[in-house]
Amino acid sequence: MKIYEELVARGLIAQVTNEEEIGNMINEGKATFYIGFDPTADSLHVGHFMALCLMKRLQMAGNKPIALLGGGTGMIGDPSGRNELRQMMTVETIQHNCDCFKQQMSRFIDFSEGKAMMVNNAEWLMGLNYVELLREVGPHFSVNRMLAAECYKQRMEKGLTFLEFNYMIMQSYDFYMLFQKYGCNMQFGGDDQWSNMLGGTELIRRKLGKDAHAMTITLLLNSEGKKMGKTQSGAVWLDPNKTSPFEFYQYWRNIADADVLKCLRMLTFLPIEQINEMDKWEGSQLNTAKEILAFELTNLVHGEAEAEKAKEASRALFTSGNAADMPTAELTEEDFNGDEIDILTILQKSGLAPSRSEARRNVEQGGVAVDGEAVKDSKAVFTKAQLSGDGIVVKRGKKNFKKVILNTNGQ
Repeated sequence: MKIYEELVARGLIAQVTNEEEIGNMINEGKATFYIGFDPTADSLHVGHFMALCLMKRLQMAGNKPIALLGGGTGMIGDPSGRNELRQMMTVETIQHNCDCFKQQMSRFIDFSEGKAMMVNNAEWLMGLNYVELLREVGPHFSVNRMLAAECYKQRMEKGLTFLEFNYMIMQSYDFYMLFQKYGCNMQFGGDDQWSNMLGGTELIRRKLGKDAHAMTITLLLNSEGKKMGKTQSGAVWLDPNKTSPFEFYQYWRNIADADVLKCLRMLTFLPIEQINEMDKWEGSQLNTAKEILAFELTNLVHGEAEAEKAKEASRALFTSGNAADMPTAELTEEDFNGDEIDILTILQKSGLAPSRSEARRNVEQGGVAVDGEAVKDSKAVFTKAQLSGDGIVVKRGKKNFKKVILNTNGQ
């Protein structure tokens, strides 16, 4: 099976401009393609995972990826899938986020000479002259067609700013510049980017009389149609300081039965034949499939040693209720009222609950346990002695665990 056919079999491809040409270019290793990453945070997250895995797959097949960092487009903000205007970031914040992205991407992509490139669109966008840009590209964009684009529809109801309206033009200009500077003949992105990507292929055709191609990746949705990669406490990050390897492992270990095979196909590098065999699995075998998924993805992001530690910690947690490598929250003497601390404070200070009221609701609904024992009284207290040494394991809901200990250093 050739690489393009494998991408189809894995369910990764949503829309393409010309399937025959794109398939041939990818299969022959002749594609120089780019995927854009706007630096909206200081870490990549699970939402970027599909794109990174696709870049890795295509590079392994001889194609050349360009990771385009949005140092320029990040100054505007992509309105796709948004109900409100993104918060504007400073130049310094954008640069810091770009630096963080570079480091994380290097785990997936080989950026050695001639293998791949990392480019920042601030290089050409930040120096543009407004009037010159209007004259150069303005005549090639129909406002009527732009307003009909899916990426603007959601925002039209609440009000689309002129700032965001320019995003499609900026992204199209990126493709136009990459085509000329680096021979980039293909753009990949999420399925919600289709309109922006077609803007780029059309600009290249009108300005240069050449063909360029676009392909969108299937969005990673769960069986309920919601975007994956979010938890109650926020995004699942690739940075181990924001989402620990254990928490990352647990996220995938605890996905719904209906989602595990789809995620194995789309996100792992296991042979498609091996995954197809798992289609017959059911019951406890699906838990084994989830362990395989969690290990493969944690290995990919954090390395084999961290993946092994997370797997062992997860197994120990389910068998003995304790584990050395689970996330730890440290409390200080100041958090205690004398020798005691109540369960609501523990939940809030450990980050398992955002507020005392939310913590109280969790306890009253029977969703909290300490060392495997349910805590049903919101006034339950624990002593310094109980939290010393190995501390206690606090569980909120089915999937959120933390070891909570008293840090006596320097006290």
